[in-house]
Amino acid sequence: MSDNVESLILEHLRHIRDRVDQIADDVGTLKLRLSSLESQAAGLHGDNAIAHQRMDKIETRLNRIERRLELHEPA
Repeated sequence: MSDNVESLILEHLRHIRDRVDQIADDVGTLKLRLSSLESQAAGLHGDNAIAHQRMDKIETRLNRIERRLELHEPA
């Protein structure tokens, strides 16, 4: 009887170990995918910041041109 119980326990432990290994693999995959998304988001944020800087410079230059040509409206 005790051999059957030990066998049953070992079978359950093997099943649990297999599931834990599968979950560990899935978590590893999720970490890689999350890192990729974080890198992409950081890249988008950086591109966005560069675009804003360029727009600010263009706005400054446009304001200066309008003042020189006296095209600006008084504030």
